[in-house]
Amino acid sequence: MRDIVLTAFVFGSIPFIFRKPYIGVLMYVWLSVMNPHRLTWSFAHDFSFAAVIAVVTLISTLLSKDLRPPPLNALTIALFLFVVWTGVTTATSFYPAGAFTLWVNLIKTQVMVFLIPILFRRLDHVRYLIWVIVLSIAYYGTKGGLFILLTGGGNRVYGPEGSYIEDNNALAVAIVMIIPLMRYLQLTSPLKYVRWGLTAMMLLCGVAVIGSYSRGALLAVTAMLAFFWWKGRHKLQVLLVALVAVPLVLAFMPEIWYQRMDTIQNYEADSSANMRLNAWQTMFNVARDRPIVGAGFEGGSVDVYERYSPDPEFPPQTAHSIYFQAMGEHGFVGLGFYLLLFAMFWRQAGSLVRVTRGRPDFAWAYDFGLMMQVSIVGFMVGGAFLSLVNFDVPYYLIGATVAMRLLLDQALRAAADAINLPQAATPVLALRTDPTLKPGSR
Repeated sequence: MRDIVLTAFVFGSIPFIFRKPYIGVLMYVWLSVMNPHRLTWSFAHDFSFAAVIAVVTLISTLLSKDLRPPPLNALTIALFLFVVWTGVTTATSFYPAGAFTLWVNLIKTQVMVFLIPILFRRLDHVRYLIWVIVLSIAYYGTKGGLFILLTGGGNRVYGPEGSYIEDNNALAVAIVMIIPLMRYLQLTSPLKYVRWGLTAMMLLCGVAVIGSYSRGALLAVTAMLAFFWWKGRHKLQVLLVALVAVPLVLAFMPEIWYQRMDTIQNYEADSSANMRLNAWQTMFNVARDRPIVGAGFEGGSVDVYERYSPDPEFPPQTAHSIYFQAMGEHGFVGLGFYLLLFAMFWRQAGSLVRVTRGRPDFAWAYDFGLMMQVSIVGFMVGGAFLSLVNFDVPYYLIGATVAMRLLLDQALRAAADAINLPQAATPVLALRTDPTLKPGSR
């Protein structure tokens, strides 16, 4: 039954995608992030729904009469440079066939990322995208949080099989990333029951992060909450909620959870931590031998470990760090492009905050930029312990940030023009933004 419902829903969206191509991007993001087909048991389980939607979206975009070129700024240039460089390292990789498959998957994501600022012309379009990302991951986070509370934290929380967030650690970092996005939606929603629902989801997702047994995610959520408290409003309320909620959640966790978290300080005695350190050293050795192009995708293979691992007793494994992964797979040049990308991401999100600070009429951009920076902190800290360079959600958020900057620039120009217009003409300031963003809704 699930297979039939999912198939009918996906193929039923095609006529709407031909009318409005941005719906295709939303559908693709939903399929690639949530992986709803992995929740079925029959023919839909392995069907390439995302590929079908991607083709339809591209055709619909090409047939659109109102196309605009992708914006050219520091962030889009940095993204383009990194993607192109991964193509270079794929061509020179140790295992071109396997690397090419992974590179194609990355390219599919990037095509959708570049379509976001091209097709998303209204504020509500960007908010739809944030809702899709949030609900796709919060489904697992909310369900996982309830599971942890009902079982006393004796089991870990996992994501959908065959996805970037299948592993408990990766799912936990993804949940950390969307908690600030939930807060953004909460700040911009005029509906009380939606704000209450988002509060419940944030709390349950926080429980799921703790119940993932992920030490990296624990560090990520700590850093994210600290930055959120420092930059956000309502500091006292946030502090009081944390002081009440955190001890209650920790009281549910069994002794084995505390033993695992204690290895953060005593990592020398933990075999998992030592394997991670060995993986980091292996990736560094690869980059030192091939500083320009690295090993390419599939850098954690048996042959690579036999040649570059400092300790042959440890089995081949992934890099366990976005930084060492970028370094080992794409060389020091690729690592530089990757760090440049996130520096520009941080800078553009920060520009939304700087330009709109102290302007309540542009709170929709201010809150977006601030919460995006909080999300970046969570990913950059949590990603230090996971191989998530190809994880699609950060790239979708980059596309959303570029689109939001375009909307803000448009609104600022409209506001400047309105100064010289008669009062009767001032409704131009509405700029076709989301009608739910009414004064006082925050």
